[in-house]
Amino acid sequence: MLSFLDEIAVRLDHIKNVGLYRVLRDQAGVDFSSNDYLGLSRHPSLRAKLLQSLSRGPLSSPGSRLLSGNLPEHRALEERLAKFKKTEAALLFSSGYQANVGLLTSLIGRDDRTISDAANHASIIDGLRLSGCEKVIVPHLDVSAIERALAKRPPSGRTFLVTESLFSMDGDIAPLDEYADLADRYGACLIVDDAHATGVYGPERGSGLCEEFGIETRPIATVSTFGKALGLCGAFVAGPKVIVDYLINNARPFIFTTATPPLLLAAIDAALDIIAREPERRRRVLELAAMLRDRLEARGLDCLGSAGHIVPVLLEQNDRAVRIAEEVRSHGYDVRAIRPPSVPPETARLRLSVHADHSREEISGLARAIHSAVLVDSAARTLDARPVRPVR
Repeated sequence: MLSFLDEIAVRLDHIKNVGLYRVLRDQAGVDFSSNDYLGLSRHPSLRAKLLQSLSRGPLSSPGSRLLSGNLPEHRALEERLAKFKKTEAALLFSSGYQANVGLLTSLIGRDDRTISDAANHASIIDGLRLSGCEKVIVPHLDVSAIERALAKRPPSGRTFLVTESLFSMDGDIAPLDEYADLADRYGACLIVDDAHATGVYGPERGSGLCEEFGIETRPIATVSTFGKALGLCGAFVAGPKVIVDYLINNARPFIFTTATPPLLLAAIDAALDIIAREPERRRRVLELAAMLRDRLEARGLDCLGSAGHIVPVLLEQNDRAVRIAEEVRSHGYDVRAIRPPSVPPETARLRLSVHADHSREEISGLARAIHSAVLVDSAARTLDARPVRPVR
């Protein structure tokens, strides 16, 4: 019988054999991989605010919010976030994953039913699994399938419609206004993960796609993160005050986690200032993403109908995606291959993340590098597939 460590090694070998082995890789080259959509992670205002905060007040909150970790700074930021999202209240979490798990397991029970998009994030999938509810998985962005599911009322409990607003791997956008109308019509509760849209969309505040669609007050809760367009880390849930009060009392990832440190609170506050002060950043990132998409599609590459600042390039096979990503990185562009389980089988891809501080020259250079890598890989595969003639 194999030892446990040998068994783990065998499992790792299997992962390698199917082209799904992963390693930690440092960022190198022009960053087209991270979620720093507005280019704020190196913004001098964030650095200045952090340095200022170092000279006053505590550096950390070594306790949960319900014990010794609650500070006036937490309450002030949550009040600002509620205004940012145009809701009654907001609650900070340590990560978007914790926010989704805490929210879904608190609000949804075993007698309830949830309609969930097939492309929803792993944190939504895990939160629904832990809730024990009945799960109805609908095809990606299929409004008709959602309505058919909503029309079938469960014998007991409530129905929830859970969706991302901007999908993190496909880069496409949910019709949130239609979803809100359907939820109202059939008496369902709408929950929106607005993580990848927060800071980029929204004509007035840049608060996300709920603002863009004008439905800010219609979901019972929205989840947003600081680890994407705000260039930091952490997350929050926004919604009616009764929902936030309920999460304080029931969300285990909130109750049993150390409070967000004051240094991070100060940086988040500064990032919100930049979003309000520099709306041209969100306009620029969308313009650059459209430019990249146009360049790639003109070369015959499939960008999966994406619409926002996330631009996927479908390559299908796992090993092909890895090879092409390596080749593009050799040209000085940091891109990564995305493979199952992050995406469905046979849909491996590059996931390109456009930032507001990219130059037009970098966008054009990346498009050329990807096209060249695809051509080189296709030629190599053609040679490998040629039959070998026997030597006479």
